Amino acid sequence: MPTRALPFDPVYEQIPDDEAETTAELADTMRTITETTYADSGHAIRSVHAKSHGLLLGEMQVAAGLPPELAQGIFAQPVTLPVVLRLSTNPGDVLDDKVSTPRGLALKIIGVDGDRLPGSEGDRTQDFVMINAPAFTASTPKKFLSNLKLLAKTTDKAPGAKKMLSAVLRGTEAVIEKLGGESGTIKSLGGHPETHILGETFYTAVPVLYGQYFGKLSVAPVSPELTALTDAPIDLKDNPDGRPAQGFSRAAAANGKCACNWRPTSTRCRSRMPPCSGPKTKALT
Repeated sequence: MPTRALPFDPVYEQIPDDEAETTAELADTMRTITETTYADSGHAIRSVHAKSHGLLLGEMQVAAGLPPELAQGIFAQPVTLPVVLRLSTNPGDVLDDKVSTPRGLALKIIGVDGDRLPGSEGDRTQDFVMINAPAFTASTPKKFLSNLKLLAKTTDKAPGAKKMLSAVLRGTEAVIEKLGGESGTIKSLGGHPETHILGETFYTAVPVLYGQYFGKLSVAPVSPELTALTDAPIDLKDNPDGRPAQGFSRAAAANGKCACNWRPTSTRCRSRMPPCSGPKTKALT
């Protein structure tokens, strides 16, 4: 199916009447998670994606000659910009890696010029927050709030039970995938396969305004060193923090490369954006 850029029209954006109330409840629930983990550990951590699995430095190279629908914003002109990437998993409490949940990628691009939102006029960065699924598990803010409240009740509780539940859910997800299916819900509850985080493809999950168009952005591995890690199992026996240890030094040594992709909202196809390469990539420890 050919890729077709979809121009943005306000008709596509449907804002719930109770959006402000839902947003306030989300903020309160996230604060509850943060207060719980702070009271237990004495350290302030994020309310979601609390566990970092590694920080990477690299650079993004914007290719010349992009078609007009792709040459938007930071991709409008050929340029090479430094980037910082943080890889994480989604719980708000820092859990054993055997509790296998969906992964996240925060991408900060440095040296970005252009119009800024109010309050950020002096900044020269642009951030993208991604998950390793093309669509967000919750379809509405209300649904996400419901899921978050459930997680808040279990924050910093029963870590051993969470490991056992994750093992059961991974088995369930494996059966579903052998039958050709996939369950985002089971993965989000701890049933994500124990695979290498550097082999994942990450998506903005929701569309972003992209010039006059809107669509999703993704980051995907393209170098052989990283594609070899896609769906590759990892051994976490007796190693509660094994995910960052298995492969970040390899990524730095191999100058791993990934590609930024643009996914039009109207199709399931992706157009290749310029490669995000890592000739200077190194892991921060």
